[in-house]
Amino acid sequence: MLALRLTRGSHPLVLMRRLLLAAASAGVGFLLLCTLGYASAHPAHASSSVLRLLWCTVPLAATVQFAVAVARTDPSIRPRPGLFASGLGPARLAVLGAVSTALSTTLGSVVALLLFLRLRSDPAGLPLGGGAAEFLGAGAPLPMGAALTLLALVPLAASAAGGLALRSRPVAPSGAQEAEEDLAPAPAPAGLPWGVALTAVGLAVEAYASRGPAGGPFPLPGRLGSAPAAVLAGWILTAIGLAMVGPGLTHLCGRLLQAVRPGAVRLLAGRVLMDEASRIGRPLGIVCAVLSGVIAASVLYTGGPRPFGPLTALGAVLVLGCTTATLLTTALEARQARARTARTLLRLGAPASVLRAAAVLRALVLLTVFAPLTWAFAELAALPLTG
Repeated sequence: MLALRLTRGSHPLVLMRRLLLAAASAGVGFLLLCTLGYASAHPAHASSSVLRLLWCTVPLAATVQFAVAVARTDPSIRPRPGLFASGLGPARLAVLGAVSTALSTTLGSVVALLLFLRLRSDPAGLPLGGGAAEFLGAGAPLPMGAALTLLALVPLAASAAGGLALRSRPVAPSGAQEAEEDLAPAPAPAGLPWGVALTAVGLAVEAYASRGPAGGPFPLPGRLGSAPAAVLAGWILTAIGLAMVGPGLTHLCGRLLQAVRPGAVRLLAGRVLMDEASRIGRPLGIVCAVLSGVIAASVLYTGGPRPFGPLTALGAVLVLGCTTATLLTTALEARQARARTARTLLRLGAPASVLRAAAVLRALVLLTVFAPLTWAFAELAALPLTG
């Protein structure tokens, strides 16, 4: 009840983020139900059904990541002394955040179930006609127990991940300890070498999978005659590697900004990038991986028939939307964490234009570094697939 009351009394922007999370949960739930419907209508194509289920893990992971970002930026469950005095410590706040996340994602799962059953009852009324009946599994019995199990994946995974993220969130220091931490430089993230190695392994797996025979299992349409499961595994390894590389590159950008006699704007922008490298670098790396995958797919199918169906389009929209929303939400979280420092600078006489210029400079530097990186990985990923 407390989680429901906090949700109802939240700021409109917080409610909008939770509605977006519910919409993402509805999209993933609809994809999972379509996979189940296809498996029920085509029992002889078990391998194809398993492949469809594997591809659903990508939007599922993107939705869980977005759920964690939404939970971390919820102001109603932020640690405060008043809440501690009333008995709501870090553990109970984590449980409260997990329940709030479960409410939003369960709402989306219910919407997905109602929409799926409605479309399945009358697939002829859709613009796709017979094509819709195929991926909805119309005419075949739907095991309701399996449907409910699949729909529970998003709420369970999102609430568990959100609760763990809130439980491990450090308690804000106070007094002299906070001042000492403001003066101490942020340590460099340690995952850069491992991220580079994992990214190289992922690209190698994709290149090796693209050399499979044209009649191999799980053939993809177009010019790719290989096992999509191996290609998916290679892309996931590449995405994890870029997520590990992102914090190190962000920290390096901050160090470069402060090199060679920096002014106030460069010094402030570089210091913020170093402090927030672990927070915003990981979502930046994931967005880089997703965009490189989209560019590689567009290069792969240029000039040929477009094999992307409605479910593929829905999955792509979910992954792109959730990763972009996660990045923006994480940037908002970083801004909230810097609010006290910004107020202190303004109180000491720093002009507001300096803070705005530092923010613009940070965005330009990150764009300058990550945009060519995204394009390079897209070309490397598409090269063995188009050869």
